[in-house]
Amino acid sequence: QVQLVESGGGLVQAGGSLTLSCVASGMNFRLSMMGWYRQVSGQQRELVANIAVGGTTNYVESVKGRFTISRDNSKNTAYLQMNSLKPEDTAVYYCNYLLSGTWPNYRPSNSWGQGTQVTVSS
Repeated sequence: QVQLVESGGGLVQAGGSLTLSCVASGMNFRLSMMGWYRQVSGQQRELVANIAVGGTTNYVESVKGRFTISRDNSKNTAYLQMNSLKPEDTAVYYCNYLLSGTWPNYRPSNSWGQGTQVTVSS
């Protein structure tokens, strides 16, 4: 059974930084494209960044230059380094592995974790 466990969220002032982690189990992590999503209450989940098996990355325009996605296959872990945070980055952040598609229209698996809350105060 696939498990995705996100952590690292919290409350931070605008301009601050956070690093999110996503530990995966029950799947072949090193052969999986990974993505970070975020969701504001009442809105659709948005794909923020993805990282391919070979390390190629993509970012939504609003986070380019501020967020960095990475992966450590030896630890089955994906990361999202978030710098220069803005109040509009406030959301619950989720990771998932991506089954098919092309940027930004990937189809994620159905195995969502609990997410981690990021709150940025102004």
